Amino acid sequence: MTNTEIKFSDATMKRVNELISHYPEGKQKSALLPILHLAQNEFGGWLDVPVMDYVASLLNIEPIEVYEVATFYTMYNLKKVGRCMIEFCHTGPCLLRDVEPLIEYTEKKLGIKLGETTPDGKFTIKAVECLGACGYAPMAQIGKHYYEFLTKEKIDKIIEEFGKPDYDPFKKYDI
Repeated sequence: MTNTEIKFSDATMKRVNELISHYPEGKQKSALLPILHLAQNEFGGWLDVPVMDYVASLLNIEPIEVYEVATFYTMYNLKKVGRCMIEFCHTGPCLLRDVEPLIEYTEKKLGIKLGETTPDGKFTIKAVECLGACGYAPMAQIGKHYYEFLTKEKIDKIIEEFGKPDYDPFKKYDI
């Protein structure tokens, strides 16, 4: 991808300008987080360096300022991810409720390791910080939805449902 190919759609650019307008001149960097979300959504689900450079140019900031933010937060993907990203909570309560064996089970079922994507581009497995659903551990987020009290059987259902060609990332599946 070259810089000349990177350009938000008109609708997204309108939203970017709206976000920037919420901040005084010289403080447009404050819009960085939501604009990175827009960029990630528009440019294939991840942020490569040219995309981050484009965002920096829009905000009139140095590219390193964008890299620092994008590398800090787990919600930003710095490499290509699968159509279905299984984000396992990997903090205290989920660890105590045996999320690690579930991650290992998922790795074995999909034939990939944590942080990798299946060769067919369907699945990525990721460990993330607390997702704020400690009472429902072990749990994972897929798209915008939480899947709680996970078991091997539920992992099997997730892989079956989310691997289908008609998988809809915005739909909440009964798992």
